[in-house]
Amino acid sequence: MESGAYEQEILQWRTERLTNLKAPFGYLNLVGLYWLEDGTTLIGAAADNDIVFPDNAAPYIGELQVSAEGVMLSANPDADVRYEGVPVDSILISDDTTGNPVALTHGSLAWTIIKRDARFALRLRDFEHPALNNFAPLAYYPIDPTLRVTAILQPFSEPKILNVDTTIEGLGYRPESPGTLAFEVGGVRHVLEAYKSGDRLFLVFADQTSGRETYPAGRFVYTSWPDDEDKTILDFNKSYNPPCAFNAFATCPVASPRNRLKTRIEAGEVYDPETHSVPDGYH
Repeated sequence: MESGAYEQEILQWRTERLTNLKAPFGYLNLVGLYWLEDGTTLIGAAADNDIVFPDNAAPYIGELQVSAEGVMLSANPDADVRYEGVPVDSILISDDTTGNPVALTHGSLAWTIIKRDARFALRLRDFEHPALNNFAPLAYYPIDPTLRVTAILQPFSEPKILNVDTTIEGLGYRPESPGTLAFEVGGVRHVLEAYKSGDRLFLVFADQTSGRETYPAGRFVYTSWPDDEDKTILDFNKSYNPPCAFNAFATCPVASPRNRLKTRIEAGEVYDPETHSVPDGYH
């Protein structure tokens, strides 16, 4: 690829990266993550709720009924809870693993239900979060075309379901892996386990910059699905810090022991906790 065109591709990718972070359902406006137990859970700004919302919410919004089948909201009549702009009295909040996840709004607040490891959690966000305007620009290593490498998929005899740790203690991530990707950096061969993500491969890796210039738990990078010769392009200039680098309300996988490289990958997004961590409270 011609160097000028490649640089423009990476700069465009960086622009889209920041746009996605700041999007209504990006990761900068998160204000809470609450794990749910079976039974009734009361929500609202009043202190006697089971889940206490920020003080720009109504004192008593309603109650959640949690079961193995999902999470049902029964809203208080004066709470003004909406789905796609229409007021609702009760609704099944389809979680993010379904084909049609539900997002409910209440003023500038919105919440969804996520499902991880057969557990439900309420993820809360504020569309008027100050971080959307105050977030420092993302920082990157200089673009390095040599860290855009050809990788070869080494398929397993059959796909495996792996058990990967996350940033939430006791919560696992169980991706399907078709195999490992082998590649060279600086003439040295490396191997990373790859996870299936739709029609792409997803990698969580750490290297000798992790915990120094980049996020300690590792970085993310995607590749296209390998071609008929099991080849794909692994572009570390498009590696980025996970959502949990910015706040405590994400459920990010961490780099497995197999995916900790004994070299420095000086490409992609770097991390400064002083400027990029969003405070838990803001009201």
